[in-house]
Amino acid sequence: MVVTLNDSILNPLGFSLDLPPLPQSRPLLLVGHGTRDPEGRQAFLDFAQAYYQLDPCRPVFPCFLELTEPSIFEVLSQCAAAGHTDLSVLPVLLFAARHNKFDVTNELDWARRAFPQLRYHYGRHYGIAPEILTLWRSRLERLDSPEFNPQGIGREETVLLVVGRGSSDPDANGDVFKLARMLWEGSGYKTVEVCFIGITHPRLPEGFGRANLYQPRRVIVLPHFMFTGALVKKIYTLTAEAQAAYPSVEYVNLPEIGLHPQLFYLTRQREIETHTGQVAMNCEACKFRLVAGHSHHHHHHQDHEHPSHSHDHGGHHPHHGSTVDLDHLPSYHQRIWQVP
Repeated sequence: MVVTLNDSILNPLGFSLDLPPLPQSRPLLLVGHGTRDPEGRQAFLDFAQAYYQLDPCRPVFPCFLELTEPSIFEVLSQCAAAGHTDLSVLPVLLFAARHNKFDVTNELDWARRAFPQLRYHYGRHYGIAPEILTLWRSRLERLDSPEFNPQGIGREETVLLVVGRGSSDPDANGDVFKLARMLWEGSGYKTVEVCFIGITHPRLPEGFGRANLYQPRRVIVLPHFMFTGALVKKIYTLTAEAQAAYPSVEYVNLPEIGLHPQLFYLTRQREIETHTGQVAMNCEACKFRLVAGHSHHHHHHQDHEHPSHSHDHGGHHPHHGSTVDLDHLPSYHQRIWQVP
């Protein structure tokens, strides 16, 4: 079953939060991943509108990297036409994978060629922040209540199954495992398993199989996604199939993060970082850095005169429609450390 917790903002245009003030009123570009799912697209636009309503001291421009519109270039065209020259840019992404390190920054560089007056202050991804951990822990606590656990199944008989999107970047995939481990430590759950809905392995069906090896009475499926979309709905469908295949086990699907207050607090922190120059990323395990080796001086700057220089060592424009078949593990292991 999919649990409705009602802890997200149900009326995003009619609420208020006490957010810390911004150092200055600089226009903000919010970059979402993009989805072909209309409901998922609207969820991101609702998030951007709600975030603007919390503090309308500066314009907030939502855009998407791929799959839907408006594109990054379209919105930057509007910004340039409106006379904006100094912009904060936030990738609304959970982990620092290729999209954050390479694709978004490449799009910004391409837009700069058309609008050389634009200056970007590029923020960092959301990562494994305390706000994210607090959000998931509070939801897991609610699942212990009789309302959501009428059989009174204890955590010692429950397996937590964390589902990530999956990435072609090993660093980002590793962060999903770290997040899962931090949620499990001290939780009392029998164990935690990690799987992905695409690109990398293990996939969700294998995750169910591994969870059932522990003979749990309950499996909690935690989809670590910001907003709904085709992949989140696929997780729900596969969970329903697992429930039918293992009727003696109770499967509980948590919802995606959604318009949760903790997400707005974290977004404000990331925006403030673009103003204060405090953006910092862990590059030690980044495959772009490893490939660059000693021949490139690899940095992450808060003020990106050339934003793609942080990871773009090829200089070509990415084709987001192309995909690589990683379904077979031998091929996957050969390709995973390659860079565009």
